[in-house]
Amino acid sequence: MKKYHIITFGCQANVADSERIAGKLKSFGYTIAENLKKADLIVINACSVRQSAVNRVYSKLNKLNGKKIILAGCVLDSDKKKMSDKIWKFWCPDEYFNQKPLHESKTRAYVPVMTGCNNFCTYCVVPYTRGREKSRPAREIINEIKKLIKNKYKEIWLIGQNVNSYPNFSNLLKTINDLPGHFTLHFMTSHPKDMSDKLIKTIKECEKVSKEIHLPVQSGDNKILKAMNRRYTIEHYKKLIKKLRKIPGIKISTDVIVGFPGETKKQFDNTVKLFKETGFYKAYVSKYSSRPSTAAAKLKDSVPQEEKKRRWQILNKLICKN
Repeated sequence: MKKYHIITFGCQANVADSERIAGKLKSFGYTIAENLKKADLIVINACSVRQSAVNRVYSKLNKLNGKKIILAGCVLDSDKKKMSDKIWKFWCPDEYFNQKPLHESKTRAYVPVMTGCNNFCTYCVVPYTRGREKSRPAREIINEIKKLIKNKYKEIWLIGQNVNSYPNFSNLLKTINDLPGHFTLHFMTSHPKDMSDKLIKTIKECEKVSKEIHLPVQSGDNKILKAMNRRYTIEHYKKLIKKLRKIPGIKISTDVIVGFPGETKKQFDNTVKLFKETGFYKAYVSKYSSRPSTAAAKLKDSVPQEEKKRRWQILNKLICKN
């Protein structure tokens, strides 16, 4: 019997995709290999979001010479071309988006509600790797979740590049919350420009919806936010935090990029100030790296690597104190 092995890079969206890829391979008659050496087919579910992630994929491909490899995930066309001589086939996310998944965990399940993105943040390649937003019908999502509840899954994660832009996302949350069964409902990732008062009210009122909310800010400075095309101000973000803090037991995590082109020390200090004021319980801090095809790639990468590292350390230390 043919055997496969999946290597996953990147975020939870890629993890969810890998589970659907596994389901697709099962339908083709493949079974999971005990290890890499015993695999007839290897799937690398890649991430092009950062150059460091691309470098890891290149490194892995070089070590797998002679193997039959499928490349999947968030991959720029320019990266596909560079890797084309090392792979057998490329699968785009649309090829397995609605595929029945083969979950790794018996208690936690990732359920994609949408894929792609319309926001075009200037540093991000997702609109170029996954395309524009595509949403799954609510009926499909709810039917999938009913099966998960029946199979005793305790953690259900709704996944998308911007779940807040899913049509009537608040209604979807409430409908799932009202399904019988004992489970916790999580979702990510949210975009501050689409975090509505209705959604905040739904999070507060729905007992099964997790009170751990991931709300990426990316910078604490308005000029940098504008350069990133985030389409909200730091004042708007703080108002959202104030509203969310009224929810009992709320915990807020975030994403931040340090060293974005043109970021001055004073502008970085505004991010430090936001961290001190907000008290995030977690933060995923990354050092800016230029990516081809993005608008920011045309800007001068003006912050030295050592300074990016210093800023990264400052924010991480603030999180450790919380």
